[in-house]
Amino acid sequence: MFHLPSALRRWETLLLAILAVVVLFNVTRSPFYLRIDNLVNVFELSIEKIIVALVMTFIIINGEIDLSVASVMGLAACVVARLHADGVAMPLAVLVALTVGLLCGAFNGFWIAYVGLPSLAVTLAGLIGYRGAARILLEDKSIGNFPEWFNALGQRPLVGPFPLALIVFFVMLIAAAIILQRTAFGRYVYVIGNNKEVARYAGIRVKQVKMRLFMASGLIAALAGVLLAARLGAVRGNTAEGFELDIITMVLLGGVSIFGGSGTLTGVALSILIILNLRNGMSLANITGNTQTGVIGALLILSVLVPNLVGRLRALRSRMRPATTGPTPQPAQEVEIS
Repeated sequence: MFHLPSALRRWETLLLAILAVVVLFNVTRSPFYLRIDNLVNVFELSIEKIIVALVMTFIIINGEIDLSVASVMGLAACVVARLHADGVAMPLAVLVALTVGLLCGAFNGFWIAYVGLPSLAVTLAGLIGYRGAARILLEDKSIGNFPEWFNALGQRPLVGPFPLALIVFFVMLIAAAIILQRTAFGRYVYVIGNNKEVARYAGIRVKQVKMRLFMASGLIAALAGVLLAARLGAVRGNTAEGFELDIITMVLLGGVSIFGGSGTLTGVALSILIILNLRNGMSLANITGNTQTGVIGALLILSVLVPNLVGRLRALRSRMRPATTGPTPQPAQEVEIS
């Protein structure tokens, strides 16, 4: 069982206070805010992002980053649409899309884990390349007309008021919490994020762990893309474009260190609630989408800067603090010279 550092506990307490303020603001903006259908709608409109945020949490704790997740989502959605338009059965099209996502993650993981290239560069190239492949598949067309059962998976409640994607998220959240906190693999993720060389000397197969994380990222991003296609009912080459901003913000605002080695799913869950409710509140206040993106971008900057500034101030204060061990130096006695 991991002991939660006091700094993380304080950060999560702050997130809880921010969430309370956001919820209170939203309640004053609309009497319909607390209705169950609105609360489900808050999740439903961003459910694919928060599904991917779970695997992004593992990757950033591991000391890496995946900028290509939104492009993989879009590519998977376009693969489903293209194959369906060409007469392929929808179940087979979904299977191919998931396989494509897995291969994208394996491609990223190979260059990062086994070749040693930085994940920022590799996944940035993936962001551009996978998005280009998505646009090539659909040639700026919008393809929909999916089978009714497929659209129903994304547009209709499956259990009570909850759609399939929301149920998938809750199942994945529980599974992710167990893996991260209760398994050896979860401990490896933290140890490698803290110090890759120490992890290697400890006998941890660092390359395999990283490879598995990126393959999982590609597969889950593709699953999110398929669910997004079902919810929207039509797909374009720019589907899911820009989603990586919200996904990374959810993780970093949740207290996961951009340098790796620390963070919890509790903090990420609180961050997700803040961002989803903040977007909902801004929509209730008729704030434009561009302004909302600017606010989320500002949150991303703050979530990176504030923890690092606090850490540097603490380090500076500890260096300036006088030593408390050893004998207290006595003032020199005056010597009278006659």
